[in-house]
This record gives sequence, C-alpha cells and structure tokens, in this order.
Amino acid sequence: MTPQEASARAREICSLAPIVPVLVVKDTAHARPLAEALVAGGLPALEVTLRTPAALDVIAEMAQVPGGVVGAGTLVTPQDVKNAKAAGATFGVSPGATDALIAACEAEDLPLLAGAATASEAMRLLERGYDVLKFFPAEASGGAPALKAIGAPLPQISFCPTGGVSPENAMDYLSLPNVICAGGSWVAPSDLVVSGDWAGIQALAKDAAALRG
Repeated sequence: MTPQEASARAREICSLAPIVPVLVVKDTAHARPLAEALVAGGLPALEVTLRTPAALDVIAEMAQVPGGVVGAGTLVTPQDVKNAKAAGATFGVSPGATDALIAACEAEDLPLLAGAATASEAMRLLERGYDVLKFFPAEASGGAPALKAIGAPLPQISFCPTGGVSPENAMDYLSLPNVICAGGSWVAPSDLVVSGDWAGIQALAKDAAALRG
C-alpha cells in the first residue's frame, strides 16, 4: 500500500463520523456489545488501543460486528502492526511515526494514521506522502489554537486530534478546516463498560455522532 493509498483510506475512515472512539478494553467479553452500541449510536470507526493484554482478542471480536470499522491504536513497533493486522484491524493509529513503523504498515497494507505534534513532524510525513495525520497529544500540544496555526501554512494536511478532546472542547477542533474528525474516549467510560450499560454508551455515541464542524 502506497502512502497515497493509505491516506486516501484513512480519509474515508475518518469521514465516517465526527468522533472516533478511543477504546481501552480489558475484558474480551465486553468487546462485541461495546462495538455494537457504538456502531448503533452512529460511530462506526473504532480505535482499540493496544494497552491491555486483551486488546488483540478485542479487535478480533469487534471486527465481526456488522457496520464496524475496527482499527488498532498505540502502534509502536513493526510487530504491533503485524499482530494488529492478524487480529483483524483494518487501520492503524500511532502516537508518533518512525521509518520502521511506516514501512511495516505499508508492507502489511494497513492504512496508518500517524501521529504528529509539530509542523516539522507533519511536514516530514507529508514529504513521505501522508496527508491525513493524528494530532497528538492535542490538548497538551496547544489544543485547537495550535492546530489552527499549523493549518495555516499546511492546509493540505487533515488531522484527527486526540488526547484531551472532550464534549466541552470537541467543537473547537471540529470547526477547524483542517480537522476531519477527533478521537475521544468519553463515549465509552470505563464505569459504563464494566457495568454493561450499553444503552448508556449508545446514547453517548449518538450525541457524539451529532457533533459537526
């Protein structure tokens, strides 16, 4: 997969809904009902972070949910990429970008939403052919004002800001012309997941799906 093909696919996925749920799932039993609730609420693109021992099994379960587009977050090494693809992930998300990670994603035909926090990082990825990036950590890197400033000289790059995005500030990001969607964890709070309140999560997803820039 070429960088241009990867970016085109990433753009399609990011365009599915204004919010991409960023999920940390500890129990595989929660995977399918959680994905079903989020998809039913209007958030089909799901990022399962590789931060728990269950993450790869969770991806495998969620990949079977109709209407869902499941990706793997927190990709750091080439082995992460291979494991994620084998589990059924259809896209990858990384907090940053290294040559080895990018090469692994291209070899595995896994579209990558690579992280960038500065203009230089974004320019290096653009130079390689990637024009859809993750802005991370969004709030810690200056928030919406910083992303707006980066967008002025680099209008050809679209971003998915993640890290500190909340219902209170989501529209600050989504209203920017260089923001295609945002990543957020608030749509699947751990207390609702543990208690199995799938209706509550679906309601949060519905509210998030209604956010538009």
